[in-house]
Order: sequence, then structure tokens, then C-alpha cells
Amino acid sequence: MPTYNEEAAIEGVVEAWDGELARLGVPYEVRVYDDGSRDRTGTLLEQLARARPSVVAVRQPNRGHGPTILRGYREARGAWVFQVDSDDEISPASFPAVWAERDADLVLGYRIGRDSPPGRRLITAVSRWTVRVLFGGAVRDVNTPYRLYRRELLARLLPALPADAFAPNVILSGLALRAGAHIAEVPVPHRGRRSGTSSIVRLRLWKAAARAFAQTVRVALTARAMASAS
Repeated sequence: MPTYNEEAAIEGVVEAWDGELARLGVPYEVRVYDDGSRDRTGTLLEQLARARPSVVAVRQPNRGHGPTILRGYREARGAWVFQVDSDDEISPASFPAVWAERDADLVLGYRIGRDSPPGRRLITAVSRWTVRVLFGGAVRDVNTPYRLYRRELLARLLPALPADAFAPNVILSGLALRAGAHIAEVPVPHRGRRSGTSSIVRLRLWKAAARAFAQTVRVALTARAMASAS
């Protein structure tokens, strides 16, 4: 779980996820990465980690959302690796339906009821189209921040991603499709952000989208070249 300037919500979010995962009755840890927050997010996470043995709080200088997700993927220790954002836009109550689909290699919780502005809807559509064209397959929500990986699949895909990947989940969706992974898709209700603000707004959103598109194209072309060479 990457987080940035979420002091108003982070305690409730982490406590809710810790409680939901505890009900599964399996060993787990909740790894929360504070990406250089300028508010009390990091301090609150450290307090949570002291009070809750299953919570691991990691603080780092600001790297950006994508690189923080990648760090979490690489440091996660479980047989299954789940990624979710800290903005509380998708409830932990939806997780049991995702967890139940572990016959798959990758389980994607695709967002339903999402009310996004036109700019974000356009970027979402372009991302979906890009993955379909470049990787030869399609899923409903290529960038969903609610995804469960079998560790073996994730470990096989991660080396192809650049360390500064802006939207690693888009690329990973494409690579999983290209690898022929068994992907299950589960609808999860989406609710609007109830506190904090998005770190990507206005012109930065379009610049970020362009950067993510360019990185996705590079990874796809490299994967094709490697497949042809072999």
C-alpha cells in the first residue's frame, strides 16, 4: 500500500485492512510505504506498526507512486501479493471475493460505479486500447489498484519494468496477458475519495499519461523483440 499525505484517513484504512485480512486466518503482513509525505502520515504509520504486529511501516524520500508500488512488489514476502492504494476508494470488504479466485495467477478487481472526470476516462480508455494493441489481450481495468498476484508470476514479470515506471500496473497487466497467465476479474464497488487530494492534477495528469504511454510502448516492443529472438 503506497501512501502520500493521507493523515486524515490512513489510520482507519490500515486498521480496516488489518482486520479484514486477519479474518482470513492465514499468515499475512500489511506493508505500507510512506512516499515522503509532508504531513503526519509517516508518524501515524509508525504508531500503527508498533500497535499492530502485522503492519510494517516503511518511510522513504519521495519517489513517486509507480516506483513505490514497484518497491512494495519486490519486498513483499508472501506466496500471494496484493496491491491496494491508501485512498480508501475501494473497500477491504471486497477482498474476500478477490481472494476466492486463487485458481488464477492474477486476480484483478475491476472498478464499478466509478465517477471520473472526462480526462481520466479518456486516459483509462487509451490505456486499455494500448494494452490490447501492444500485448494482444484485454482486461476491463488495466490500471486497477486492487490486484492479487501469484508470486511466481509477479517475479517473472517484474524484471521487464523500468525502475521509474510511472504506471507499472498497466504494464504488468499487458505482460501478464502476453505471458498467457490465467487472469480472473472480479467487480469491486468504487467510491469517491473521502479525504486528501490526488497528487496528479491538470497539466501534470496529461504529462504523466504521455510518460506512462511511452514506457508501456518501450516495454511491449522489447518483449516482442526478445520473443522473436528466442
